[in-house]
Amino acid sequence: MCRLKFCYVDESGTGDEPYAVMVGIVVDAMRMRPTKTDWEQFLLGMQEIVGRPIEELHTRDFYAGNGPWRGINGPQRARIIGSVMEWLSRRKHSLVFSSADKGRFYAEFSQHEWYGNINTLWRFLALHLALSLQKLHQQIPKNKGNTVLIFDNEERERERYTDLVLNPPAWTDAYYNRRARQEALDQIIDAPYFADSRDVPLLQVADFIAYFLRRHVELEGDDTERYEGERDQLGNWARQALARAIPKTAIYPKRGRCACADIFFTYAPACLRG
Repeated sequence: MCRLKFCYVDESGTGDEPYAVMVGIVVDAMRMRPTKTDWEQFLLGMQEIVGRPIEELHTRDFYAGNGPWRGINGPQRARIIGSVMEWLSRRKHSLVFSSADKGRFYAEFSQHEWYGNINTLWRFLALHLALSLQKLHQQIPKNKGNTVLIFDNEERERERYTDLVLNPPAWTDAYYNRRARQEALDQIIDAPYFADSRDVPLLQVADFIAYFLRRHVELEGDDTERYEGERDQLGNWARQALARAIPKTAIYPKRGRCACADIFFTYAPACLRG
């Protein structure tokens, strides 16, 4: 029996940060309702703590203790973060991700012959997510065309990325060993969708996980801790999140990479590609 899957996607680090991470939360359609209810209950609990309505969890503000979170101290926020990671594990949703060292990406890949098919870092990450899901889900029998991509609103990217998914360049075929009569990206339903994260709770979860994976990468690089023990704490949270990731063979295979897979592997930070 085929299973309709939704992948809710958001990113962190497309500003001035040295690294960017994009995360997709992959959910079976039949489990959507309890998941949505769970997250709404979580936000209601946050409202009781801060004493004001919380329509959306903005992870950057939450982690820094800014805005409505100013009255919650560091240890309290850490417990909340831990509870979200545990929640993700209990719901048993899968996670797919892509990442890039932005310095290397802009210095090197911008000169590559394939860059013209992509043109932006956001599309680079989003294409990698689609290819990873294609490679994984095509292994499920009778599952053709049952994955829906839903992104947080990104008006500048919507049209070009939609065209990229509907008409992927030929060099992406090798990523998932496309067969002679197989349609390109045949696991993806139609065009990707874009929505407001205030209305789609799992986009907030994707933002949450992407933020902490990116911060983990920064601390494994040259960035300094904002508080004592941050590196170890972020490492623990990252391991919890990555335990829900789809197999690395679909994202960053260590062996037998085609030229397409090698591009995504090359620009990923070492601590995430393994």
